[in-house]
Amino acid sequence: MLNVGKIEEGFVLDHMKAGKSMEIYHYLGLDKLDYPVAIIKNVRSEKMKKKDILKIECRTDMLDLEVLGFIDHNITVNVIQNGSIVSKKKLKLPNEIVNIIKCKNPRCITSVEQELEHVFLLTDAEKEVYRCKYCEEHYNYIKSS
Repeated sequence: MLNVGKIEEGFVLDHMKAGKSMEIYHYLGLDKLDYPVAIIKNVRSEKMKKKDILKIECRTDMLDLEVLGFIDHNITVNVIQNGSIVSKKKLKLPNEIVNIIKCKNPRCITSVEQELEHVFLLTDAEKEVYRCKYCEEHYNYIKSS
């Protein structure tokens, strides 16, 4: 059995769909930061059969986890302080996402103005539909099983 030690302060992201941990690693920008991160893939799970887990050791104010709600709002976010879970965050779809997805409309201002941020607004929470702030191009994040 694989044993990854506990962290003193940071986050444990649990109940991620198997194979999604690297995508989440990049979405959170962890590849650009200097924090210890443990990526545990394909862990056996009674509830999910297989899942991924990410352990991130950092100050709890260092990461913006709102993007996780966009990727998969069923992920469990455990907040760790002094080596223990102090809270669990419930994720929800963010109302706005910035520079996470890119507008694919070639006529959008973001195609011409390269330094302009790609901003998408949640327009239909039930269907998980986002639209570009500038041209209203439709984006529907289809979660793969």
